[in-house]
Amino acid sequence: MIKILNYNTLKPEEIFARPNGLKDVSATVSDIITRVKIGGDAALKELCKKFDGADLKSLEVDKEEIAAAVNSVEPAFLRVLKQAAANIKKFHSKQKRKGFSIRKKDGTVIGQKITPIERAGIYVPGGTAAYPSTVLMDAIPAKIAGVKEIIMTTPPDKNGNINPAVLAAAFIAGVDRIFKVGGAQAIAALAFGTESIPAVNKIVGPGNAFVAEAKKQVFGKVAIDMIAGPSEILIVADGKSNPVFVAADLLSQAEHDKMASAVLITNSDALAVQVSAEIERQLELLPRKEIARASIDDNGKIIVADSIDKAIEISNEIAPEHLELCLDEPFKYLDKVVNAGSVFLGRFCPEALGDYFAGPNHTLPTSGTAKFSSPLSVDDFIKKTQFTYYTKEALFKVSDKIARFAKKEGLTAHANSATVRSGK
Repeated sequence: MIKILNYNTLKPEEIFARPNGLKDVSATVSDIITRVKIGGDAALKELCKKFDGADLKSLEVDKEEIAAAVNSVEPAFLRVLKQAAANIKKFHSKQKRKGFSIRKKDGTVIGQKITPIERAGIYVPGGTAAYPSTVLMDAIPAKIAGVKEIIMTTPPDKNGNINPAVLAAAFIAGVDRIFKVGGAQAIAALAFGTESIPAVNKIVGPGNAFVAEAKKQVFGKVAIDMIAGPSEILIVADGKSNPVFVAADLLSQAEHDKMASAVLITNSDALAVQVSAEIERQLELLPRKEIARASIDDNGKIIVADSIDKAIEISNEIAPEHLELCLDEPFKYLDKVVNAGSVFLGRFCPEALGDYFAGPNHTLPTSGTAKFSSPLSVDDFIKKTQFTYYTKEALFKVSDKIARFAKKEGLTAHANSATVRSGK
């Protein structure tokens, strides 16, 4: 049963503690990466047989497989995929940057130009669930940024097949090539390349502990979006909130995995008790009951605070991945939110709306990293390059100042490079 805690009697570690049950898989992941670097495609096929039970002849999904998958998806869901893709595209199109230049009267020009990365790798998890939503959320911003080639990897089932909904989403999002590879070995292949899989410039997408560790180990060889931790939801709700709604939203994250975190902060003792009871009722109806039960019992909590303002203050310290403000006037509190991955406003805005359909990205900072990082966006797929141009006369006017600065740092050659051109 979920814990009900009173803020005024709690120690900070009881409020802000996060689950920390992850095993150290660094040695295993390091071995997998080395095997892929040395063995290439052959190593990937061996690892696929070992971990996924699939004996693959070819790693790449061909056009016929993609076409068959699209045709096999029920038309109603295909329409939903296309509608979601349109919403995601509309939102992310607003993020597209333009370069700029500043021209002065003396002929000086300084500025910045925007260049998309050439090749992006997208990892889409498999295993206990299929995630066509992840395909849309990761591929569409890359496409908008202008990435030339998008490479997707995702684990196959035992028969060597990819979930048709995932392939349909990849087709709609404009993914260029798809490979049947999962786990740490997929991250290694994207980072270093194999005979079939081209090396990419950046890897994005969520995954299990092995995928997260692999991304950590290849960072520097390639860029990564973030190290994603277990899924999180924090709901701030007042006494007028419907406990059925609140419990459902908490469970929507609890069913992700046993390490997921579901937290309610409220100023109402009555709501706390009602939500706790409602969680127990709804839990019994969930197909993923065992997973959700472990998450709620181990990591779930309801914190009773003195006021909604105090609840927001606590939320900012926790810095949740998903934050719901279940209040009558949520926009009144939005400016007070400083640390959150994505905010859902009002009583009819469940977090699942953001997972699938609304448009804002669902690849979000977890584990408190919303204090310093942001959701996946078009910015993740671009580079910013500065440029500077000075005329001869413009340089002569400032060469002494450059030299003085350089000498203050003990860098005489720097100083000389400025003054030698002016004969000083």
